[in-house]
Amino acid sequence: MTRRFLATTLVLGFASAASAQEHVHSHPGTAERLGTVHFATSCSAAAQPLFDRSVALLHSFEFAAAIKGFNEVLAADSSCAMAYWGIALSRWSNPMAAGNRSPEQLRQGRLAADAAKLSWVRASTRERGYINAVAQLYNDFEHLDQRTRIVAYERAMGELAAREPADTEAKIFYAISLAASAPPTDKTYANQRKAGAILEPLWVKQPNHPGLAHYIIHSYDFPALASQAAAAARRYASIAPSAAHALHMPSHTFTRVGMWRESIDTNLRSIEVALRSESISEALHASDYAEYAYLQMRRDSAAKSLVESLPALAARFDPKAVTGAAPGSAGVFALAAIPARFALERRSWTEAAALEPKSSAFPWAEAMTYFARALGGSHTGDLVKAHSSIDSLAAIRDRLAGKEAYWSEQVAIQQLGAQAWLDLAEKRHDTALTHMREAATREDATEKSAVTPGPLAPARELLGDMLMELDRPAEALSEYRATLRKEPNRYRALAGAMRAAGAARDRVTEAIFRAKLEALTDVSKLR
Repeated sequence: MTRRFLATTLVLGFASAASAQEHVHSHPGTAERLGTVHFATSCSAAAQPLFDRSVALLHSFEFAAAIKGFNEVLAADSSCAMAYWGIALSRWSNPMAAGNRSPEQLRQGRLAADAAKLSWVRASTRERGYINAVAQLYNDFEHLDQRTRIVAYERAMGELAAREPADTEAKIFYAISLAASAPPTDKTYANQRKAGAILEPLWVKQPNHPGLAHYIIHSYDFPALASQAAAAARRYASIAPSAAHALHMPSHTFTRVGMWRESIDTNLRSIEVALRSESISEALHASDYAEYAYLQMRRDSAAKSLVESLPALAARFDPKAVTGAAPGSAGVFALAAIPARFALERRSWTEAAALEPKSSAFPWAEAMTYFARALGGSHTGDLVKAHSSIDSLAAIRDRLAGKEAYWSEQVAIQQLGAQAWLDLAEKRHDTALTHMREAATREDATEKSAVTPGPLAPARELLGDMLMELDRPAEALSEYRATLRKEPNRYRALAGAMRAAGAARDRVTEAIFRAKLEALTDVSKLR
C-alpha cells in the first residue's frame, strides 16, 4: 500500500466519521466572524484560506467545525500534511478539560497524527515540528499515562517555539500547552504566568486573534490571577461571536470576580449559538455557568427555568459526539450539577435529598448528586440516606483512584464534607469539625476544573455554616471571609458573614456585608 493511498483512505475515514455529528456555525443573513488568524503553510494557495479559517475555529475550541474545515483543506490539497495535524489536535479536544481521554478518541487522534507523517513529503521542517509535537499526545497511549504525554507535548511545543522565534502561532500553541499542563496543586501558578507573559505582548500586536484572548482567560482562570484577564474577557466575545465557546468563555473571568450579570448575558448568547449548531454539551456547560450566576443574584425563577430545560437538552445530547469546547463529560457534569446547585444554593435540603443519581462513564458527575443527597439527608434527619450516599462517594473515590487522580481528590473532599455534616447530625461535634476542616484544607490545596463555575458548596463556607450551628460566630465569620477571597461576591458566603457578624455583635461588619448583599440582590429575598 502506498503512502498516498493510505493517507487518502484515512482522510475519507475522518470525513465519514465526522459527517453525522459536526456542523459549521452558520448565521443566515450575517457574515461569519471568527477573528483573524494567519498560519503560514506549504499547502496550496487555494487551501491556505481554508486552513486559516480552520485554525481560527480550533483556537476557539470549535472542534467539530475545525475537523470539517481541515477536511475541506484536504479536499483542496490532498498533500497538505498540516491539515492532518489540525485534525489530530482537534481530536484531542479541550486541552483544559480534566479527565482521561477515551481509547476511541485517542485512536482517532493517532490516526490523524500518523496520516500527517505519511503526508509530510512537502512539509517544511517547521511544519514537521508541529506534527511531531501533536504525535506526543497519542504516543503509546496504551501504556504511557496521559500526564506524561501532555508534558511531552508541552516540551515539544516549547522547543518548536524556541527554534522558530518568528512563528507567532507556535508561541500561542505553546502558551496554551503550558496552561494545560500546569499541576492543579501549584499555587505559584508558574506555568500560567509564563503563558500569560507569552500571550499578552502578542495580543497587543494582534488584537483580533481569537486564540490570544481565549488563552489569556484560561491562563488566568484562578482567583489570584483573574483580574489580569479582564480585558480579554471583555473582548473575546466580540472577536469571534460566531463561536459558541467564545461567547461563553468570558464568563470564566466574570465568575472568578463575581460579575454575575455579565456572566448571565454572555452565557445566554453562547447557549443560543450552541443550540443552533447542535453543540448540546456546550449549551449545557454554558447553562451551568448561567445557573450559578442566577443563583448568586437570587434570581431563582430564572434558575428554575434552566433546570426545567434540562430534559429537552438531555434528549438531544450525545455524550460521544465531537462538537465544541465542552466534551461529553462536561455535558454529563452539567446535567448533574445544575439541579444539585439549584437545591443546595437555596438550602432546599428536601429537594437535595430527593435527587436521583444517573450513572455514566464519568462517575465524578454522579458524585455531585450523592454529595447533595448526603447533605440533604443529614439536614432533614434522613440519616440512612446520608450514610448510603457517603458510602457511594467513597466507592466512586476508590474507583477513580489511580486512574483519575484529580477527580478522585475532588470526590474525597466531597466525601469528607458530607461525612462532617452526618457527624454533626449524630452529635459528634469535634469529629464533625475535624472532617470539615480537613475538607477545607484539601480543597484549598487544589483548583477547580474549568468544567465548573465553582464547587457545589465551598468547603470553607460549609465550615462557616457548621461553626454557626455550634454557636461560634466569630470563627464562622473568619471562614466566610476566607471563602469570599476565593469566591468573591458569592451570595451564601456574604449572607453567612452578615449573620455571623450579627451573632458576634459586630454591628459595623454586619452592616458592611448587608450593604454588599443589597448591592447584589433585593434584600427582601434574604434567607
